[in-house]
Amino acid sequence: MSTLKFEERCKICGELLPTVGKEHFVVCEQCGTLNRFARYNSPQISLAFALTALILYLPANIFPFMTLEVYGNKNTATIWEGIVTMSETGAWGIAAIIFLASMVIPLVKLLILFYLGLTARSASHRKLRTRLYTTVEAIGRWSMLDIYLLAVLVAIMKMGPWAHAEPGLGSWMFALVVIFTMISSAYYDPTTIWNDTYDEKS
Repeated sequence: MSTLKFEERCKICGELLPTVGKEHFVVCEQCGTLNRFARYNSPQISLAFALTALILYLPANIFPFMTLEVYGNKNTATIWEGIVTMSETGAWGIAAIIFLASMVIPLVKLLILFYLGLTARSASHRKLRTRLYTTVEAIGRWSMLDIYLLAVLVAIMKMGPWAHAEPGLGSWMFALVVIFTMISSAYYDPTTIWNDTYDEKS
């Protein structure tokens, strides 16, 4: 049976709060405020999802992303091949956006989340890890930029019965990468970076 511990204070009135084991939320009996505390198992869960996304990242960029059929001619390309084609046709701006949003930003975000999950029990480099976490939050809004761009391109290029676009295996893999990355980011609780009692409660 878990032992009742008084180790947290209410964020409003400062009253000592009883926390049991890995409880996430505690209601203050004095002022009635719902207080949220660190999910002590969250770094491990975040790490697992980040690792899964990293594993899927490679096939997402190797397998064909989309098959476009125009006037009966089919053209299948990976994300990188699409970037190269656009740059060769002079669309440097679109190629750069797709390259950043589809390859660079997801990889950087995953590597940071993986590092944060891997160093969850460490008390060193806390300021660095805090900055890395804020970086992940800042670049997270760009995660779906390439999907919106792809939707616009397909809408422009689709000409009724003369053109048809189909997602390839790479697109489904990339969708999973985005989903697992979002879950990894959602499960990571940044308060564990500075919580000295994490090791005792995990």
